[in-house]
Amino acid sequence: MRENELRRLLGGGGRGINGWVAIPDAFAVEQYAAQGFDSVTVDLQHGAADVGSLIPLLQAIALGGATAMVRVPWNDPAYVMRVLDAGAYGVICPMVNDAAQARAFVQAGRYPPLGSRSAGPFRATHVAGADYVSAANDHVLLLAMIETREAFENLDAIMSVEGLDGVYVGPSDLALSLGKPSTLAPDDPEVLRTMAGIAEGARRHGLIAGVHVDGPATALQRYEEGFHFCTLLNDVRLLVDAARRMVGELRGAGPAETSKTY
Repeated sequence: MRENELRRLLGGGGRGINGWVAIPDAFAVEQYAAQGFDSVTVDLQHGAADVGSLIPLLQAIALGGATAMVRVPWNDPAYVMRVLDAGAYGVICPMVNDAAQARAFVQAGRYPPLGSRSAGPFRATHVAGADYVSAANDHVLLLAMIETREAFENLDAIMSVEGLDGVYVGPSDLALSLGKPSTLAPDDPEVLRTMAGIAEGARRHGLIAGVHVDGPATALQRYEEGFHFCTLLNDVRLLVDAARRMVGELRGAGPAETSKTY
């Protein structure tokens, strides 16, 4: 099976840079993915893409040279199995709040005996290799989103679920769950302590920890705090920020502030 380059990078101690796609246009995604990202994630939860438009986006990410991942809309086995069969090399699952939900996610994402994924990789076997079914459990990344107070309280139990590769922090939802303002660059002490606890927990369990950030400066800080890969602003936000900045500068307003939210 073709190697998962993001897994290889992170397993070797490297720092990953992840892109985030909300625009379901293969041409735009191909150009975006070719800008040096280690991986690019198609967002089926809060982006405009759906399962029906997914395959051209996965193809575009591959042409751009990045590892293709998907955030599924919810912890639903139909979504998890479908995006993996389509050729995603990693799945990020939102709102995993306890060990039972983590186990359900793993069950859908792993072939027996580790899980109960049904065999039918209609695209994956042709792009990843003829041995896909026998090798996928060792290559596909399964990442549970930790983005609520409840999930943090159950962190050790979630991270102890066999077959889970790591966790992914959504700072905006995590902050909201803690009663704080939604932001990708939190400065609230409770939010920062919680995020640090998640990164520390991942290290303790030997798991991967990823996180959404608002830009390179915050990403460098998160790496130092123990996160293994960071997601920069999504394609929509980058487009809007760049356009706003140029229009503002042309009109004499000076550089516009970039977004600190999703």
